[in-house]
This record gives sequence, C-alpha cells and structure tokens, in this order.
Amino acid sequence: MPWNQIYDPLGQWVLSTILAALPIFVLLGTLAFLRLKAHLAAVLGLAAALVIAVLVFGMPAGKGLTVAVYGAAYGLFPIGWIILNVIFLYNLANEKGHFKILQDSLTGITQDRRLQLLLIAFSFGAFFEGAAGFGTPVAVTAAILIGLGFRPLAASGLSLIANTAPVAYGALGTPIIALAGVTGLDVRSLSAMVGRQLPFFSIIVPFWLVWAFAGFGGMREVWPALLVAGVFFAVPQFLISNFHGPWLVDVLSAAVSIGALIAFLRLWHPKRIWGLEGREDGRAARGTHPHSRADIVRAWLPWLILSVIVFAWGIPQVKQFLDGISVFRVPVPGVDKLINRMPPVMSGPTPEGAVFIFNWLSFTGTGILLAALLSAAFMRFRLRETISVWWKTVKRVRYSLITVAAMLALGYTTRYAGLDATMGLAFARTGALYPFFGTMLGWLGVALTGSDTSSNVLFGSLQKITATQIGVSPVLMCAANSAGGVMGKMIDAQSIVVASTATKWYGHEGDILRYVFFHSLALAALVGLLVMLQAYVFPFTKLVVK
Repeated sequence: MPWNQIYDPLGQWVLSTILAALPIFVLLGTLAFLRLKAHLAAVLGLAAALVIAVLVFGMPAGKGLTVAVYGAAYGLFPIGWIILNVIFLYNLANEKGHFKILQDSLTGITQDRRLQLLLIAFSFGAFFEGAAGFGTPVAVTAAILIGLGFRPLAASGLSLIANTAPVAYGALGTPIIALAGVTGLDVRSLSAMVGRQLPFFSIIVPFWLVWAFAGFGGMREVWPALLVAGVFFAVPQFLISNFHGPWLVDVLSAAVSIGALIAFLRLWHPKRIWGLEGREDGRAARGTHPHSRADIVRAWLPWLILSVIVFAWGIPQVKQFLDGISVFRVPVPGVDKLINRMPPVMSGPTPEGAVFIFNWLSFTGTGILLAALLSAAFMRFRLRETISVWWKTVKRVRYSLITVAAMLALGYTTRYAGLDATMGLAFARTGALYPFFGTMLGWLGVALTGSDTSSNVLFGSLQKITATQIGVSPVLMCAANSAGGVMGKMIDAQSIVVASTATKWYGHEGDILRYVFFHSLALAALVGLLVMLQAYVFPFTKLVVK
C-alpha cells in the first residue's frame, strides 16, 4: 500500500524541522563531542532516524526497516567495495617497499611538504574525482600522504579539504547529469552555470588548503605554485563546462593542472623548503635517491594502472557494456514506487523508486580490484601472498565497512521518510535570501548523503520550484545546489570514514570532523554569497544562464 510523505507532522514547521534534524545532531554530536567510535555513532544516528520516522512522521515500521537495509547494502556496494580495494592496492605496494620508492621519487619533483600536498591532494585528487568519485580520491590521496610522512589528522583532513572544487563534475559529470534528469533542465545549461561558480573556488581552494596546513606565512611563501595549480585547473574547468559539457571537465582540467604544476616546479621553488612538521631543515628543493628509473617506474606502475582502469570504468560506453553482462536489479519489496514525494517538494505526488542495482562488474571498486590484481602480478606476488594481503585488508577495514553501511542506512531512512524534505522546506522559507540558503541546502544534502549526486536528486526539484516562486533563475539555484554541495563533501560521515581508514587512524573520526568543519561551513558560505551576487547584483547577474 502506498505511503505519502508528511513534511510537517506536528503542525509547527519549526518543531518538525528540529525533530527531522535530530538524527544528524545525534550522529555528529556523538562523533565530535562524545568521541564515540564512528560505527557506534552511526548506529545511534540510525536508531534515532528510525524512531522519528516511524513515531513522528508516520512512516510504516516495515518500510523504515526495509529502507535501512537498502541503504546499508548501498553503503557496502559500491562505497565499501571501493574502500576495501583501494586499501588492498596500498597494502600490496607497501609489502614490496614500492611505496617508499614512490615517496622518494616525489622528492625529485619537490621536497617541500606544502607543494607535495598541493600536487597529490589537489591536482591528483581532482583526477581521481573526475574519473571515479564516490570516495576514491580521498582514499587514494590520504593513503599517499600518510606514506609520505604526513600526520594522520593532516593527511585525512587536508585530503577532504582538497576534494571539493572538482566534486560537482565527479565520476565523468554524474552529479550534473543526475540534476538534469530530476529537474528537466538542459544538462549543458546546468554544466555551464556550475562552471561559472566553481572556477572561483578552484583558484581559492589551493590557497585555502596550504593555509590550513602551513598557516598564512607558509602559504604566502608558495603562492606562485598555488596560483599555477589553481588557474590551470579553473580555466579549463570553465571552458570545458561551458563549451563542451560536464563529462570530461575534471579529468582534463586535472591533467592540465598536474602538467603545469610539475613543469613550473622544474623552474621555481620557494626559498624556504618545508620538511616534516614545517621545519626548515636545510634540504634542497629537489631530493636525490638511489633508485633506478626502472625501480621508479615499478613503484608508480600500480597507481598508473589504477588511473587507467578507473578512467576506463567511468566511460559510459564501457559501463553500459559491463552492466549488460553483469547487472542485477532487485526492486526493494514494500518500498519501490510505494512511497510518494508530495507537494511542495514535487509538483504532484511522485513515487520514489527503490531498486538495488548490483552491477558487480561495473562497480568502480571492481575496477580497482582488477588494478590491484594486475599490480600484484607485476610486483610478482604469489597467489597465496595476494590472498593473505587481501584478507588482512578485510580485517583492517571491517569496522569502516560497518560504519559506512550504517551511515548510508541513516541517509536512506532520512530520504524515504521525508526528513530531508522537511529540512529543505525550512530553507525555502527564507524568501529573498533563498539564493544563499538554497546553496546551503546543497551543502546540507551532501553532508547528509555523502554524495553530490544524491543531494541533487533529493533537492533538485525543490530548488527549481522555489526559484520559480521567488523569481530567480531555476538554472542558477539548481546549479547552486551542486556547487554548494561540494563543500559539504568534507564533512559527510562517509568521506570521513574513508579518510580515517586510508590513514589507519581508526576511532578518530570525531577529530577529523572537528578539523574540517569550519573549512566546510566557511567555504559553503562563500559559495552562497557568490550565488546571491549572481542572483541580484550586476555584473554577476551576467554570469547567470537564463
């Protein structure tokens, strides 16, 4: 029997909104202040969501439990599958000592920790975001940074801060494509609008990243390199998004940024070279090492294989082919098309689909597993050794997998019970200030779901309806949902768990959350201010796609 979502069950929208937000407060509060382990905090948040969904918002208990299981399954596949196999690849490289060689080879480009951070977390991370998304860039870059000697908190938090500006075009433009699908707006118009917002932040984020690591003085010493990395990402990001579309924005922009930064560092280095902990230890700008060129190639080979396969796995034609021979679609009983989104979130009652798609071969994590197995063969692992490393990896990440499953169960319960829409409608009551708060709604959506794509699906229609009511461009506000959402990526629990797992810093998810929360909120507010200017102030209004 269908169930219609209710968005103000108490007849007082303020009280209804507070109760809708309570599971999020439980999750983040127990993580950040009570310092519970992440899997316990996630389970408590899920329990709060189920109680409020059933007892306050009237969701049938059977549907609530089923939705939670559905979300947990999505947490394991594809998210947990990515985490497991990236760490597997990292452990393989570590076992053979290749990670140490990779670390030494990077010193041949620069020994300055600020510039290593810029190259790995921002430029390389943007490539992995563009090719795969879904936690891959944070898992890879955090693992590399910890291997380079960064402290776990810095490696985790800085990888999260860096993984922002590329997110809207992640996984070959998936968030923008999904946004066009749920709003009916032209995909190229949305791509162009986001491409007139995020390039400003593609220039800001490198400066912000190094400021968070090294302070203002340390950032000022390397500003030419920061400008090169940012500009050579931002300009292609603007051009490709506006004149081609969302599909190759990140991959090509990241490639340009990497090439430009490496070329620039061949010619320029700061006068003061930062070693570990920011100490000036008299080291040269570029280091030397005893490794042969063949050793360096072997050390980088697993990550080159990973890059090629992850990019190939993201190509729509490849994904379509793999889906054709491997996909299983399981409609969720009692939920699929049996829960209706209602006005004013939608223009009319709209059934919510709930189909678990187990496309095991086209999962990004499966591509990463293939890269790991090929790398194991190149590194001359025996089969027994490979299986042993994989099993050690499973044991290492088991609590992270539980956490991710519980986090996604919480997110899905929030979505299908209508709690997310109740919070969204509270933002929509802000009238002329809506361009700012609508952007913050995108931030909230990603913080809740862990995905810019999911946030766009959740709130895209609401953004379009509200924008039309207050008289601003629907394209602007739908794009703002995605652009604001990218700043929520660094505080979503899923990404924090990925970072803590990659850096082997289990149980410290609350520390990571506290480290990045200010940066996330401040950058999201800046995006909101830009959107306000685009909505009302000349010449920024000229940037708006009509």
